[in-house]
Amino acid sequence: MTTELTTDCAIVGGGPAGLVLALALLRHGIRVAVLEKHADFLRDFRGDTIHPSTQDLLAELGLLDEFLTRPHDDMPRVTFSWYGTELTLADFTRLPTRRKVMTFMPQWDFLDLIADTAAQHPEFTLLRSTRVDGLIRDGDRIVGITGTGPGGDFTVRARLVVDASGRDSDIRAEAGFVPTGVASAMDVLWFRIAKTAGERYPFIQAGSGLIITIDRGDFFQIAHVIPAGAWRGTDADLAAMKDRIARISPRMADAISAVTASDVHLLRVRLERLRRWFTDGMLCIGDSAHAMSPAGGVGINLAIQDAVATARILGPVLRDGTPTTADLRRVQRRRNWPTWITQFVQRRLQGPLIAERAPDAPLPFPLRMLRDHPRLTHVTGRFVGLGALPEKL
Repeated sequence: MTTELTTDCAIVGGGPAGLVLALALLRHGIRVAVLEKHADFLRDFRGDTIHPSTQDLLAELGLLDEFLTRPHDDMPRVTFSWYGTELTLADFTRLPTRRKVMTFMPQWDFLDLIADTAAQHPEFTLLRSTRVDGLIRDGDRIVGITGTGPGGDFTVRARLVVDASGRDSDIRAEAGFVPTGVASAMDVLWFRIAKTAGERYPFIQAGSGLIITIDRGDFFQIAHVIPAGAWRGTDADLAAMKDRIARISPRMADAISAVTASDVHLLRVRLERLRRWFTDGMLCIGDSAHAMSPAGGVGINLAIQDAVATARILGPVLRDGTPTTADLRRVQRRRNWPTWITQFVQRRLQGPLIAERAPDAPLPFPLRMLRDHPRLTHVTGRFVGLGALPEKL
């Protein structure tokens, strides 16, 4: 037997973009159903940098105080070590925001906060362990989705379907969307290392590649940026990785000795976006519309700003009727430019992030500029902390 549900907006994907969009639409009195293929949000190696602009949005939602009760670490400045030379890359302390820090919070804690708040609304439905596998059409218009959940097959009919399921979205392909972009020059290796009492590392260390270290309390989560295609998981690849990390951060050499190839998770970086984010009855946002590089930790925040703009533009429309393609086009027009400029900057950063340089080589020009002109760190702080076009509810 097929379960049938009717709602105003069906959102595919219970990530940051999908859940924030749901919560923002609920404020307009819109019925929302979120379909999430996993049973919970406990997945490691996901974006967890919550920027100052996103914390302002949480304040608008009345959630900032509750957000700050969850496990988190604050960073007022992004520090950088180049073969031991300490620099500041971005300074958030002069931003016109409530909190002038970048905050690290495990993504599952952030998503639990948003989902728990949305669940207080009777118009909200969250379907977990639910896989979307098809679209329902009425002529050329998409009017719903089909899939399989714990209770068997289901259909959800809605006046709008939003795909927020990420860069590997199946439903996006089902709708005929094909992303375009440039081949990325880098991949990212994620893994954990043990933490000893009192041990600290700079947030970013660079030289022959790049190491990002996130303090998780009981362990360090490491992101190691490497040239694209350089990791196949062999013993030789593992040895080369450990050698690179030891050259960049000699203090980390002992901790990384225990890492095995099976401990390493590969993220193939893609920089791509859709030329057109919408079709009649369906809109793509977040990574589904534009896959980002991890550089700057901007992906989660850009996706959330997509969600806020979508709710602000389409909320009144959904409350009174059915969005047209002209309404959906307004969302893309609003978010196209910040997506383009962010990806442009990320493409320009790829080379310096993975360049092989000797310890006695001079600092790259951009780093010399930041070292010699500290006020520039407030400019980079503004770009990272606010984004190219910060959104308001």
